[in-house]
Amino acid sequence: MERLAVHGPAGEVGRLPPKNTQPKYRQIADYLREGILDGTFPAGQPLPSEESLAKQFGVTRPTVRQGLSELRASGLVEAIMGRGTFARSPHSRPSHTRPRGVRRTPEGRYAEADGIRWTDAEPPVATRTDAPLALADLLRIPPGEPMFTYDALQTADHGRLRQLHRTYVPFSMLIDTKYEEEAPPPAPELYAALADLGHELHFTEYVRTRMPLPDQAQALRLPDGVPVLHIIRVTLTDSEKPLALEEFHLPGDELELMFQL
Repeated sequence: MERLAVHGPAGEVGRLPPKNTQPKYRQIADYLREGILDGTFPAGQPLPSEESLAKQFGVTRPTVRQGLSELRASGLVEAIMGRGTFARSPHSRPSHTRPRGVRRTPEGRYAEADGIRWTDAEPPVATRTDAPLALADLLRIPPGEPMFTYDALQTADHGRLRQLHRTYVPFSMLIDTKYEEEAPPPAPELYAALADLGHELHFTEYVRTRMPLPDQAQALRLPDGVPVLHIIRVTLTDSEKPLALEEFHLPGDELELMFQL
């Protein structure tokens, strides 16, 4: 609805500026979002305090927190206990670059291209799972086929880097091998085991982002609003036959992946 006309000096007719009808918490979120995107609030710097924002917008602190929670959900701010709320810029370079791929060492072992020495929080144990439709399609096996599955929470750099790693090996890939009687090792040791069976290996990776499940967010220590990078790696023979599949879940903030083509 239009605002009523008002008469200014000398009989001039004008209009009142439109009133912001957004809820106050959303006005606060919009104000901070605009400041983060235009650099008024630089990445890594604290935002105005809840008290100052409450005074600026004439609201209570719970209303300010509601506005900040919108920005946390979109990954634009991070709350640090005892220090305040800090801006995150979507334009800044991440602090970690991870080369992707698998290389073979002069000793014949397989190693991750990033060179990071990952440590399992607990020794992975082989369990049996049935292949879900999406993974069965990538492995070219019937849905429901049994697979050896290993799960591991892995850390590096004194726990500062974390990832979730899952290895799947279909039972059908191990017929007529010694692994019919014993469980194969998880990756990356799995690669050498498959090479010892006479396979020439290469790898294909699929990368996407999504929001983490609650247990993944807890294991990776993710703040609210931070997605995970979900990487699927398929191990194939030189004739393009899939042998195994891995899933990696990595924190999606402060990290970029690098692929050499």
